[in-house]
Amino acid sequence: AHSQYEFFGPRIGFDIFRFEKGRIVEHWDNLQPTPAKPNPSGRTMIDGASDVTDLDKTAANKMLVSSFVDDVLVNARMNRLASYFDGDNYLQHNPQIPDKLSGLGAALQAMAKAGVTMKYDKVHKVLGEGNFVLVVSEGSFAGKPTSFYDLFRVANGKIAEHWDVLETIAPRSEWRNGNGKFGF
Repeated sequence: AHSQYEFFGPRIGFDIFRFEKGRIVEHWDNLQPTPAKPNPSGRTMIDGASDVTDLDKTAANKMLVSSFVDDVLVNARMNRLASYFDGDNYLQHNPQIPDKLSGLGAALQAMAKAGVTMKYDKVHKVLGEGNFVLVVSEGSFAGKPTSFYDLFRVANGKIAEHWDVLETIAPRSEWRNGNGKFGF
């Protein structure tokens, strides 16, 4: 679930639940403050497509997105970036990044020029249904340990849309359970 919260201040978040015998037995989430305004293309973190389609393509879509995350986000093989998209067509819901693949490239270059680093180190979970795939990863953003929840919509075998929530990982001394952020 991708949600808007109003506790501890306005937040946007992803929730993952594990069920046993029809009951919730575990829950994970990633939350970040709600941006004051839409992204440069006018999109918010929670608008956009929501209908699940292409159930028969779930496995292929999970493989596509897993390969993208491994190639581009974890291993920085930027020469493979364009192969995952339909030309420049790409809808973005990150509050700082505009639509289009060229918009993503420009935003990443601007971050690098400003000294803001983003590094994905490990993928913990890939969940998907039909045309939607959620990847839960760990790394760093601006030098801080970070949990990345990235939701992708796939259309015609290419990444078409992206939502994300980044949350700084608290120091172990502040954890309220032994599972940590990724105890799946």
